Amino acid sequence: MQSEDFQLPRSRAANELLHALIPGGAHTYAKGDDQYPEDLAPVISHGRGAHVWDVDGNRYIEYGSGLRSVSLGHAHPRVTEAVRREIDRGSNFVRPSLVEVEAAERFLATVPTAEMVKFAKNGSDATTAAVRLARAATGRPRVALCADHPFFSTDDWFIGTTPMSAGIPATTNELTVAFPYGDLAATEELLTRYRDEIACLILEPATHTEPPPGYLAGLRELADRHGCVLIFDEMITGFRWSEAGAQGLYGVVPDLSTFGKALGNGFAVSALAGRRALMERGGLRHSGDRVFLLSTTHGAETHSLAAAMAVQSVYTEEGVTARLHALGERLAAGVRDAAAGMGVGEHVVVRGRASNLVFATLDENGQPSQEYRTLFLRRLLAGGVLAPSFVVSSALSEADIDHTVDVVAQACAVYRKALDAADPSPWVGGRPVKPVFRRLV
Repeated sequence: MQSEDFQLPRSRAANELLHALIPGGAHTYAKGDDQYPEDLAPVISHGRGAHVWDVDGNRYIEYGSGLRSVSLGHAHPRVTEAVRREIDRGSNFVRPSLVEVEAAERFLATVPTAEMVKFAKNGSDATTAAVRLARAATGRPRVALCADHPFFSTDDWFIGTTPMSAGIPATTNELTVAFPYGDLAATEELLTRYRDEIACLILEPATHTEPPPGYLAGLRELADRHGCVLIFDEMITGFRWSEAGAQGLYGVVPDLSTFGKALGNGFAVSALAGRRALMERGGLRHSGDRVFLLSTTHGAETHSLAAAMAVQSVYTEEGVTARLHALGERLAAGVRDAAAGMGVGEHVVVRGRASNLVFATLDENGQPSQEYRTLFLRRLLAGGVLAPSFVVSSALSEADIDHTVDVVAQACAVYRKALDAADPSPWVGGRPVKPVFRRLV
């Protein structure tokens, strides 16, 4: 555990260098130092299992590893060994390799609701390919996305809907419409209003709350009746809900689905999967217009595909999804008890499926507060817990969970003081953390 007033001088200097060389100081906005208390954004040296070390030599129990991608823990031996074997054989060629066949067979065996798969390097390429394919198949221009889900793509069709829409033409933004999660009537009204214009419905099949009974099946029926494509974004639900994703757990089959994050345990691999009749539109064995589906130089990089195959083996052979749920349930119960014990149970709130926990920090009026989030994060960091969320990895031990709960209890004691004072500023220590999507810096 770090000292109560610990500082990060080397991390602070490294952050300055990052900003001098990289716009935003990170390659993902969610990893930016504006997401952490001022001068307390650790720059990571290395990680192993559920722990990471910063350049100042501090060790942390890490949650939300790699923005939920490192679900087996850092440097997992079976994954790194599979990668090493392929690296020695070459990583990219002028023609496909048999690794691509093996990876596709393994993926389709793991996600049997899909009939074809194509690999890429990031989730945005996969979701945008799904949208393009839906538009080509239906001949319709509009995309309907779930307004309650935070992120689908870095591409214009989605980013234009956020406060960070600078540089995106209004004509592009007008082609994206939104529907609320869980509300079939509102979705049907949208499909009726834009009759024969909506190419697809795209959503995460589940997030912090379970789908209402019959909801996903209802969306399937609406998509069929209105002639549009149903797309499940399974970047997060894939593997964390079940090895076959949310579609495997809830038994509703989308036309197309996208996977990433946990698929590579930190290695860059994503997937677009779905019905053969649709997917083949991006291939060479059909009679219609060709669709530029996915064509990426590094999409079939052999070591990333080897990582994906190893990840799927570990998940199915070792029951990883069940372990993630068990660890998450232990953590959620501990955090809720600690918060209640310190009198802040209605202010530090744990939400979500046990394998994908997040937390909310609410002020004295029960409203979300960036100031209280900053206070909370400062105390967690001081206790050796790096937790922008409470998303678990299977590398966590029960001792890690117990230590985290102890640190949360200490943080909640300070939280209670701030609530009693109706002013968290003495414990914030500088500017508050900021939301990722905002119009101005």
